[in-house]
Amino acid sequence: MMLRRGFIIFLPRLAGLLVVACCSVSIVYMLACTPKGDSQQLALPRAHSPTAKEGYEAILQEREEQHRNYIVSLKKQIAQLKAELQGRSEKLKNVQDKSPGPLDTRLDHGSPEKAQANLLAFLRAQIDRAEVHSGVKLSTEYAAVPFESFTLQKVYQLETGLTRHPEEKPVRKDKRDELVEVIELAVGSLNDPEGDGNAKHRVYAASDFVEGIYRTEKDKGTLYELTFKGDTKHQFKRIVLFRPFGPVMKVKNENVDMADTLINVIVPLAKRASKFRQFMQNFREMGIQQDGRIHLTVVYFGKEQMSEVKSILENTSKSTNFKNFTFVQLNEEFSRGKGLDIGARVWKGNNVVLFFCDVDIYFTAEFLNSCRLNTQPGKKVFYPVLFSQYNPNIIYSHHDSIPPLEQQLVIKKETGFWRDFGFGMTCQYRSDFINIGGFDLDIKGWGGEDVHLYRKYLHSNLLVVRTPVRGLFHLWHEKRCPAQLSPEQYRMCLQSKAMNEASHGQLGMLLFRQDFEAHLRRHKLGSKKT
Repeated sequence: MMLRRGFIIFLPRLAGLLVVACCSVSIVYMLACTPKGDSQQLALPRAHSPTAKEGYEAILQEREEQHRNYIVSLKKQIAQLKAELQGRSEKLKNVQDKSPGPLDTRLDHGSPEKAQANLLAFLRAQIDRAEVHSGVKLSTEYAAVPFESFTLQKVYQLETGLTRHPEEKPVRKDKRDELVEVIELAVGSLNDPEGDGNAKHRVYAASDFVEGIYRTEKDKGTLYELTFKGDTKHQFKRIVLFRPFGPVMKVKNENVDMADTLINVIVPLAKRASKFRQFMQNFREMGIQQDGRIHLTVVYFGKEQMSEVKSILENTSKSTNFKNFTFVQLNEEFSRGKGLDIGARVWKGNNVVLFFCDVDIYFTAEFLNSCRLNTQPGKKVFYPVLFSQYNPNIIYSHHDSIPPLEQQLVIKKETGFWRDFGFGMTCQYRSDFINIGGFDLDIKGWGGEDVHLYRKYLHSNLLVVRTPVRGLFHLWHEKRCPAQLSPEQYRMCLQSKAMNEASHGQLGMLLFRQDFEAHLRRHKLGSKKT
């Protein structure tokens, strides 16, 4: 009994000792296994302590100091990378200056300097193979690679298909980034002129960009020609860049002064006095008032309506004090080629830019500058692709009235198309036209003479610039195809007539108009029944 009583008395004490032992072990375990805090991390002060505000400010200051040190470190790394890049650029430039030419394009991986020289030689060879410095002889007009033109906002393209538009903002990111990169490179080149580094130079920006053209030859690369505003109204800066399926390379940086560059607009004409009056309104505003460096040559066939045409010329001359015009009259059957050829040869002044034009053409002052910028004697001729207007009676059939002409001249899919099958409107220096042999005077009547001249230029060493332009329009007029035309001329005339009327969708609506009207009637009857 006594042992049992002693055991009962000892049991609570034993339990207490076990509890104390367990607590001790727990405390030791916590002290040994709890991870140590970061010596640099500061404990947050209690929210209601008297030093809470000062503590938070101290933490923020320390964090700010850490970020500042990190930024300084990044700046040092960036400076080191820039210095290394500058060193490599200078090394490449030295190699470029020492490179003798495209003699061997094979890369020698054992010698980095030789590999760079060979790579540069290959890129230069691509430039020489492309039509950059001079033209390449081509067999037919279909072999010519056309340019596309662009501004800061728009791209004017020929290959539109049924979904793309003749004028659009570059939607594809790669195309948009490509043109932005090229403009930025051109601006950088203008702001980093070669020569005296201490001289003060004008600072160019993207807003000084006027227009550009570009084209890609799939086996060579992409050529870009960009025009910027110069120091005066009639001065420009031209930057030529080439991307030989590699880094963009600067080809040329030159000043272009067009202040004294005269354009002789040559218009062959027979009858059509009312159209000539409309043409002279455009010529007065754009050619005389806005441009001012222009001459007009009218080659008139026959005598019918001649007095009215001469009266329009004389009234324009008196009202604007414009004396720079020539009137040539021929008593023979109309021949566009002969009229243009005679108009070019009758000029007796210095070498001049010839713009072969028709009476149903509308041009802007911007186009006249493009005409000057894309021609160069002995080197370059300009074949703009004009925008041909559809029949306004079809385009605006759902309007109350047809808007004024200036409001109709909008480059949209619904209003017209790029006349890429026409080669009649062209700019070239008179010397190039004479040296190439002029027009084939055996061609009579409508069509054919322009393609023949175009082929002559393609067969020469002159660079032919073929690109859509936003300032040259063919005004719609009803086209008649005379029965006396040759079968080939008659076919070309009918093709032109068919494409002149309306867009693919608009012609479809005309074709299926009865179906659409029948559907509207059924829809109205169904609405009444319900």
